[in-house]
Amino acid sequence: MGFRSRAHYTQSSPSAIAVFTETVVPTKDKDDRSPQDDDADLFRRQMSDARPLRQEAVPPPTSRVRPRARFSRRDERSALRESLEADAESMEFESGQSLSFARPSVGHRTLRKLARGNFSVQSEIDLHGLTVAEARTALADFIEDSVDRGHRCVRIIHGKGLGSGNRGPILKRKVDSWLRKWDAVLAFISARQADGGTGAIYVLLRGRTRSPSPYF
Repeated sequence: MGFRSRAHYTQSSPSAIAVFTETVVPTKDKDDRSPQDDDADLFRRQMSDARPLRQEAVPPPTSRVRPRARFSRRDERSALRESLEADAESMEFESGQSLSFARPSVGHRTLRKLARGNFSVQSEIDLHGLTVAEARTALADFIEDSVDRGHRCVRIIHGKGLGSGNRGPILKRKVDSWLRKWDAVLAFISARQADGGTGAIYVLLRGRTRSPSPYF
């Protein structure tokens, strides 16, 4: 226990008399401390040197455009273009404007590959503006030269005959007839829109076997 003194004054007489009284203020001795008080003091001493952790600012995530989205749009445009070309080719084929021929030895799969342009075109000739006689000679020389060079796929541009009026595509019909008689020609079919459409044909040739020009 501890003691504290406090003075107060009374005014019962002309001369003030100080009266001292003692007030007992209880204080805790060392032996009266509880285990909780010791734990609290120990915790405060151990944490006296502690410093708050430094928090680093994390930048907000940035939004990125997925590459797949760009590829998807590109693929969609490509598919649309191919679809439009396929529709145009289908319309021309149904209207009888498309040419197609294959020897019995040529399978349907090979003809489809030829129609899709899967064979590499190694040479070509443009017969636009030539007369029938000029076109016949030029075509014979071209086929023979292509066979000599070992070319397997060539392209012949004969035109659509739009300038022939009511006579129709004369040169186109002539080329169709000539090629069917040529042993070196295995197959031919109208080209894709990108390569001339019904105004041109892909021609599949035999290997290096020289065949005489047919009689026209």
